[in-house]
Amino acid sequence: MSEAHAHASHTAVATRLRRAEGHLRRVIAMIGEGRPCLELATQLQAVERAVAEAKRALIHDHIDHCVTGAAEHDLAEIKSLTKLL
Repeated sequence: MSEAHAHASHTAVATRLRRAEGHLRRVIAMIGEGRPCLELATQLQAVERAVAEAKRALIHDHIDHCVTGAAEHDLAEIKSLTKLL
């Protein structure tokens, strides 16, 4: 098992994920309520976006704090690439 690994940004990432969890719970409730598919799809898009933003923040934090020995140009390029995830 790996040792505990935390960054200052992990709290913000967890907050984003809790927000996504709340959206997802709401979508599940909306399904039970028989809400229109367009409303469901819109809310699911919000869930996907929240998870994607949490992932992006986590990756950027990792690059900023854990990637060592890379040139500044390389870090900028890696950040640009991760925006496409």
